[in-house]
Amino acid sequence: MAKRLPPLNPLRAFEATARHGSLTKAASELNVTHGAISHQIKALEQSLGVKLFERAGQRVKLTPHGAELLPAVSSAFDGIAAATQRMTRPASSGTLSVSCVPALLLLWMTPRLGSFMAQYPDIRLTLIPSNDAKDIRAPQIDVCVHYGDGSWTDCWMRKWSGLELFPVVSPTLINNRPIRSVRDLADHVFLHGDDGREWHTWLAAADALDLERGRRHHLGDARMAVEAAVHGHGVALGDSVTASSLLARGMLVAPFSLSVPAVDDFYVVCRNEMKSTPIVQLFIDWLFAEKAQDDGRADAPVAGRVVTRRKRPALRVIGGRTGI
Repeated sequence: MAKRLPPLNPLRAFEATARHGSLTKAASELNVTHGAISHQIKALEQSLGVKLFERAGQRVKLTPHGAELLPAVSSAFDGIAAATQRMTRPASSGTLSVSCVPALLLLWMTPRLGSFMAQYPDIRLTLIPSNDAKDIRAPQIDVCVHYGDGSWTDCWMRKWSGLELFPVVSPTLINNRPIRSVRDLADHVFLHGDDGREWHTWLAAADALDLERGRRHHLGDARMAVEAAVHGHGVALGDSVTASSLLARGMLVAPFSLSVPAVDDFYVVCRNEMKSTPIVQLFIDWLFAEKAQDDGRADAPVAGRVVTRRKRPALRVIGGRTGI
């Protein structure tokens, strides 16, 4: 005999209200009135014989009974959404929209797209240079490769890579104006991809916070700072993921054997219901396979770069690579 389940609409109202902590926001998501949400929740509470929410000012919070029910309801809806996605989207053809950190998209992903297109010629890609957290829940975006601390909620995520930061400079510039010690940086232009905190972190690790710095330019993001370094406009902070190809091709060199860990990491992130979609899973698998190949080559000598040693900075600031 089938087990008796609560009606679907009250469960949807309960899950949306619990997720938002607000009847109003739940009503907006489900495209119904505030009163309709309230009625559905009351009907569910009467059906179960327990109270699921209690008021907390303008918001609502779960009671112990509500907190016990929510994981099962959320999991059930995620499973239904995932199954629907699998049925309506083919495994290796169709469209795939990816939001990716600008520097990573330009310097790491784009050069490797030939590999993906060769394996999956029937997948049409839309690539969006962005590190905006709003993309994670945007219905027009399938998967994100973002830089952050992994604190995004109500989504699937997996750390893709950490990264190390170190100064990079063009061979032409360093030949004309040698950098033999950290003190020589005083004669160069500092190129910032953020508000200056990353250079502060590296200089702290190099015991050079007292260095008198001359001109400095703030380029808005790491991609622009590294590009300016390639053109000989100064010294930027590259990272172990996006600068690797430029170092290998001799377009940049790393003058110091010192790197510091970036504050945040690269993550692959998507809505829970998208994770099990075959076309998204193919892309995620490809990302990790490509990174594994890079890691396998990490010990090989890289032309134009001194092998870096990792050092924890004495002062580690809070923040991240703005628009990396």
